[in-house]
Amino acid sequence: MMKKDPAFTKKLISLIIPITLQNFMFALVPISDAMMLVTIGQDTMSAVSLASQVAFVLDLFLFGIIAGTNMFAAQLWGKGDKPAIERLFGYAVKIIIPVSLVFFLMALFVPHGLMRVYTDVPNIIEIGAGYLRVVSPYYIFMSFAMLFESLLKNTGFVKQSTAISISMVLINIVLNAVFIFGLLGAPRMGAEGAALASSISGAFGFISCTVLLIRKSSVKIRLVNIIRSDPYLRKEFSRYSTPFLANQLSWGIGFTMISVIIGHLGADATAANSIAAVVKDLVSCFCYALANGGAIVVGNELGAGNLEKGREYGGRLTRLTIISGIILGLAAAALAPVIVKIANLTPQASDYLTWMLYMCSYYMVGRSINSTVIAGIFAAGGDTRFGFICDTITMWAFIVPVGSLAAFVLHLPVLAVYFILNLDEIIKLPAVYIHYKKYKWVKNLVADPVTADGGSE
Repeated sequence: MMKKDPAFTKKLISLIIPITLQNFMFALVPISDAMMLVTIGQDTMSAVSLASQVAFVLDLFLFGIIAGTNMFAAQLWGKGDKPAIERLFGYAVKIIIPVSLVFFLMALFVPHGLMRVYTDVPNIIEIGAGYLRVVSPYYIFMSFAMLFESLLKNTGFVKQSTAISISMVLINIVLNAVFIFGLLGAPRMGAEGAALASSISGAFGFISCTVLLIRKSSVKIRLVNIIRSDPYLRKEFSRYSTPFLANQLSWGIGFTMISVIIGHLGADATAANSIAAVVKDLVSCFCYALANGGAIVVGNELGAGNLEKGREYGGRLTRLTIISGIILGLAAAALAPVIVKIANLTPQASDYLTWMLYMCSYYMVGRSINSTVIAGIFAAGGDTRFGFICDTITMWAFIVPVGSLAAFVLHLPVLAVYFILNLDEIIKLPAVYIHYKKYKWVKNLVADPVTADGGSE
């Protein structure tokens, strides 16, 4: 499959390898948090894991905005329209400013209220609240770092943005050790030390991306494009991005409810789920890279008017993601004994974790396929409405209500509840396949060049 089109293979690999490395490095941060904090106490690790759900919800907003931006940026780059890309990212900055400020202010001023959403254990709430106060600046720094990295990736600076991400992660991990344990003369801060490390690394990422954009990139973030939005571009952006953002929020808040449900099943269940979630994210690095890289490759062809080539590339990506999903699922199951041994949890939590990781084997197949097809291939052609409908029905008509019923009414065992809560990716597969074969995603979104005054030529 890969040998038939060397150009496709070369371009996809040039995107997937650095993005996978970037995702993998970011996944190491919660792993380092967990490994360091569990030595202080299981409750400390659980508190930081639950507090990190606030960043996860912020990421849903950011991913929806940035994915919508990528949708147009990939096609505009394939078309060679740099001025339109600048107007596009200027508008994205305008949207991200209030979003990041809201999360910053909530974490700084109402951290206890945020923690009570996820758990009712007093000690975990108190530790998590302290973490949220210190990590609050991170939400602003990372919001802009993520957007600027997106611009760099879409305009030929994939390797450079990956280097920045790797540096951020290394800084975060080193500072984790320094501030959590009080090394090199620093105070011993525990959970708050992990938060401070994140804030500093986020500031580094923001500054580095800004400098690279100013000095190297031919596509800039210009103040005029932030202040004065292009009416045509704003309309088209809202048309295609709003369903995608709604999809991310619907799926993500439902996914967060899984942590809420498990967080009320006891400290052992919470701790085991915290580790299992980190493993899922680590194993999923390739899935997300394939989705991001695939969206760019397919989007470039669609934007250039090569619709049949874009359709062909979509088919190749789909076959590739099925194979990768099976491999990743088997890897998650195979790593279970090693991860449980390293985790150093209580006997009950260790038992939960073992079976949770075995359940990841089937979950990863679904996640691999759905992330690439829905967030990659469909999004490349502006087909965003289906994902919103599919995820909303799956999460809110089945997973959340049935999982809540199993946990709080039927009082099923923890592992039975966890099994139900992890069926979402499998349930979606038939609908995703049927919709894919309709080929509504094969569409050129930028057929008419957008002029500087917002009209079209």
